[in-house]
Amino acid sequence: MATATNQFRPDYAVPPGWVLEERLEVQGISHAEFARRCGRSPKLISEIIAGKASLEPETALQFEKVLGVDASIWLGIEADYQLHRARESEAADAEGSSAWVKGFPVKELAKRGAIRRPKTDADAVSELLAFFRVGSVDAWNLKYGLANVAYRHSPSFKSDETALATWLRLGEIEAEGQECADYSENRFKKVLKEIRELTRAPIEQALPRSRQLCNQSGVALALVKPLPKTALSGAAWWQSPRKAVIQLSARHKSDDHLWFSFFHEAAHILLHSKKSVFVDEVNGGDAELEADANEWAANTLIPRSAWERFVQRSPRSELAVRAFAEELGVSPGIVVGMLQHQGLLPWTHLNRLKVRLTWKDEA
Repeated sequence: MATATNQFRPDYAVPPGWVLEERLEVQGISHAEFARRCGRSPKLISEIIAGKASLEPETALQFEKVLGVDASIWLGIEADYQLHRARESEAADAEGSSAWVKGFPVKELAKRGAIRRPKTDADAVSELLAFFRVGSVDAWNLKYGLANVAYRHSPSFKSDETALATWLRLGEIEAEGQECADYSENRFKKVLKEIRELTRAPIEQALPRSRQLCNQSGVALALVKPLPKTALSGAAWWQSPRKAVIQLSARHKSDDHLWFSFFHEAAHILLHSKKSVFVDEVNGGDAELEADANEWAANTLIPRSAWERFVQRSPRSELAVRAFAEELGVSPGIVVGMLQHQGLLPWTHLNRLKVRLTWKDEA
């Protein structure tokens, strides 16, 4: 994605008055004579030369006629100079925002290539504002500040606010890059049945195929490595009325947790408001909605009637878990995870049936 941060930015610019004075000297024209030829006051010409007055299009046309230098060149010099001054002013303001910068995982963002590695705090402010697509720190606070987030915090909230906003923005960027059909609820429900079957496939095949299927139904699927100070498994929201987003962190690095998180977020897309951002492990204030999503995910992966028959036998052996998973057509790791979560199996047992996940930069 090309951005303004990729453009060449010289660290200098000259006002058009400097160029004008040099030109007049070469042609042997005095300031007063040039003013008369242009039909402008000597005071205005002096102020332009001194950099106290900006060069307007009408004046640039007069310069063109008198000096033979195209008006667009004069206006280009003026525009470059004014932009340079604005950047200097912005940099001076950014120097006072160093405390704001320190709340962000700047080094991690640079490592991931999301921003350029800043040399100063002022550089970091500029990079972060461009990353979030806002024009100022005040604008960031208006959009992402505590009073304006779309989710609620619970007493058990574990993630840092700024890190969470950054992680969500990374997912938003990934989602923007995925071309999706217009959202179709019926199509998404059919797709989820196919994705359920993919839980048994190798993860390096299952995830790309799941993303493709989601995109076909109007849902972007973003897998974003968790940031320091984030303790969350997934999120769901609507990027537009026609495009939903499921974002996963895979922070527990096991297939059972990844797939349950996926179906949990899918439940939010299907069952709940399009105006909210649902962040797993954050929405304690909406416990009922989270319980709905958990129940829907569990029943989708393993129908309740089949699960109740299975647990009545107090299954603890690898053979029993594998046979049940084969019968249901899901990953055996999912069965183990659900048994552990319900207290029917110790957390230390049968973990070998789970697929362990690693990020490429950790492999």
